Amino acid sequence: IYKQEITQTLPKLLEAFSKANPGITVTFEIHPNDGGATNAAAAAAGKLPDIIQAASYSSVVESAKNGYYLDLTKQPIMSKVLDGAKPAVTWNGKLYAVPMDFAGIGIIYNKDIFAKYKLKAPTTYLELQKVAAELKKNGVTPFSGLLKENWSIGHFMAMLHGSMLGAKVGAAGVLSFVADMNAGKTGWEKPIDTAAMFKIMDWYKSNMDPNASEMSWDQQQAAYIKGEAAMMVQGLWALPNAKDHPELKSGFIPFPWSNKAADNRFFADVDSTFAVSAQSTPEKQAAALKFINWLNSPAAVKIWTTDIQLTSTFKGADSSGMPTPFQDLMGSVNKAGSYPWIFSMMPSPTWETAIKNGALGYVMGSAKPADIIAEVNKSWVEN
Repeated sequence: IYKQEITQTLPKLLEAFSKANPGITVTFEIHPNDGGATNAAAAAAGKLPDIIQAASYSSVVESAKNGYYLDLTKQPIMSKVLDGAKPAVTWNGKLYAVPMDFAGIGIIYNKDIFAKYKLKAPTTYLELQKVAAELKKNGVTPFSGLLKENWSIGHFMAMLHGSMLGAKVGAAGVLSFVADMNAGKTGWEKPIDTAAMFKIMDWYKSNMDPNASEMSWDQQQAAYIKGEAAMMVQGLWALPNAKDHPELKSGFIPFPWSNKAADNRFFADVDSTFAVSAQSTPEKQAAALKFINWLNSPAAVKIWTTDIQLTSTFKGADSSGMPTPFQDLMGSVNKAGSYPWIFSMMPSPTWETAIKNGALGYVMGSAKPADIIAEVNKSWVEN
């Protein structure tokens, strides 16, 4: 698995499966951030784990093309998956992984801090700027930072780019853009105002803790949980680490990059998936498929949504017991729609290196916009 936030809660799911299936034991390894690279190396060596947690879209497609994953199209579980989630695991008309959770990247905010200073959740960029200024005036850091690693700021830049593009061309236009990038017919910078994007990144960094470059996951979480910072730009994967603090009341809103409120939708899509290795022995594959097909059972869905606290992509799954921010996400997406995750559709090396490193390099002052754009375009075409 690569989702480090579920290491404490996943064992409950695995134990429940083993109890329902005597004789099968599931163990796991965690490879945060570089999970894609770790699995690619394992696949090349013929040593993939029997079950793989993979990101959606490109990660699944690349492995399916290489023959690393079993075709799951005819597995009973796939008839239980929401139709809208299936494109994230499809290659050549077949399904190669089970979409597990729908996630959004936006602003997680502390409701009590907002109430204390009589602040409303912002719906436009100007409102967000005013909220940040008011927080600073009262000695509260607006955003809990995470700049010691490249993935979080990579998400931020990808969110801005994808949202600006989605607002301009719509969902169909996003898919056309990806196809044109794959064919070398356009450039990453061409459809949007990249100068405005980088300016928002400057503002975002200026509203973090001065020591944000030394803050990784644990430090970001601690600053938010302690109330030292009022907001953090993250996916709801960041929320389970706060669930041990029932006094902490959080809300979730789209990052309002535009001054037109209707433009500000969640950057949301299928996040993680589970695939079965084509390299495993028939016996291990049979056991892994039992696990995959068990995931839609009431017991599994309850653990997934209540204990692991991730949304479910299965039809009829009950998520009413999930924390408020999850309700905020799904309510907003159902009402206003969302922008798809372009970073999951681009070649993995482009996302893992060109985007993540480019974003971090920019906010740390070691990379210029023109160089980042050139590297993204070069990497996308090459890969």
